[in-house]
Amino acid sequence: MKIRAILGALVLASLPAMPALAENLTPEEIKKLVDEAVEKRLHEHERREGMSERREGMVAPGHEPGIGTLPEVGKERRTDTQPALSFGSTGSGRLVYAKPFVSAPKAIVGGYMDIQYRSHNKGVLETGGFGSGTTNGFDQQRFVPFIYADITEHVKFASEIEIEHGIRETSDNEISLEFAHIDYLVHEPFNLRAGILLIPIGKFNLLHDSPLNDLTDRPLVSQLIIPSTMAETGVGFYGTLYPGRTSKLDYEFYVTTGPCGYNQDGSPRVSEENGTRNSRQRKCASDDGLDINNGKAVSGRVAFSPMLGVEIAGSSYYGNQSSTSYNPLSITAIDWTLQKGPFEILGEAAWAYSRGNSRAIQGATFATPGTFLTGINTLNSFAGPPQRMQGFYLQGNYHFMPAFLTKLSPKRFGEGSTFTAVVRYDRVNLNRDNRGENQGELEQISFGLNYRPVEDAVFKISYQYMPKAFNPNTGERIHDSAVVISAATYF
Repeated sequence: MKIRAILGALVLASLPAMPALAENLTPEEIKKLVDEAVEKRLHEHERREGMSERREGMVAPGHEPGIGTLPEVGKERRTDTQPALSFGSTGSGRLVYAKPFVSAPKAIVGGYMDIQYRSHNKGVLETGGFGSGTTNGFDQQRFVPFIYADITEHVKFASEIEIEHGIRETSDNEISLEFAHIDYLVHEPFNLRAGILLIPIGKFNLLHDSPLNDLTDRPLVSQLIIPSTMAETGVGFYGTLYPGRTSKLDYEFYVTTGPCGYNQDGSPRVSEENGTRNSRQRKCASDDGLDINNGKAVSGRVAFSPMLGVEIAGSSYYGNQSSTSYNPLSITAIDWTLQKGPFEILGEAAWAYSRGNSRAIQGATFATPGTFLTGINTLNSFAGPPQRMQGFYLQGNYHFMPAFLTKLSPKRFGEGSTFTAVVRYDRVNLNRDNRGENQGELEQISFGLNYRPVEDAVFKISYQYMPKAFNPNTGERIHDSAVVISAATYF
């Protein structure tokens, strides 16, 4: 009755808009016209209500996932009481859409990429076996998508997929999970983590993204002694404590699969040319990348910050790298960061010990077990493969923005943009046991300048002077220099 009265009022209100028609009608004719219009409107209203109820019934709560009209992913929630997907769910083709993220999308996709141009004084750029190397070239070195998700308030997921040299269709094109883990947040001092984990050796292995770093190339110690990026499968825990009013203590500790330090024939993978890089789990000679023995590696890092802008940390890694004997690889590192206004001083030092790497292990087929391996994995034919290695880098940054550029173009050189002048000294010794020719030593001094239009994107140029460098095409230690230009951004 209420609906009929409302519709009648709407019809009467519309009559003044038709004056010629209203003037020629008697009161009885007007009443009849109103009744007919009301009946017509009422029938239309009832028809629409019935259709709406039928549509709602198609996706009513209690139906199995995958039944009914498909939702718009990320825009329309299905129902708040949708049953969980299980093997008891019914349906066919629609079941692929009946996933939790369709009804409640939470995942975040991002990442970073970089591109660089290098011009060397010597022909050190690798050419895949064609010639003895080139002096200059472009390389889109890394394209790294991130996928992060909040599963619940206490369950988090994080992953990073690294694609290196993506344009190549050869073995140089590396596609792998940099890390992928599930975190269960208990409380700030103690949380659990499981999956493919970044090993907490030094700070650079944890913060190695191209847009973060002020120079294009990673430090030598973080390439050859701490083989960034170093990740292994395992579990562990981490947390943060506040021992003082201005101080903070961060820690993480993991048990993981461990290194792969030997090939199938028993020959060592730790060398003067590559350091510890080929002992990482991602480079393991095992096709499935699983454990090569029943041992596990342990690693941990403790970082202390007495005040904002100051941090010093110690870290360590220890794990057996042989499947037939006890030949552990241990890496110990310290890192530091000092920030004061526009100035930064940061660095890292590391020591590695590959026990027994200079002698053939038990089960070796290329040499008698226990034999001293003269000239194998070393540039000196009279020396043995490296056991002890050490290295460090020291870097200074100065952030600035010239006032005249801000006045010239506030949009390009305004708030959030900055220039950084950089100088870094790198030095490593990849075979401390070889005391003759010092063939394992590398040394580099880098001078750089970069511009960040925003913090997440950077354009870099640097000059590298390398009094002790390595030519991978000829296997020789050389003197070299290079100009490197690059760009990197998060997205």
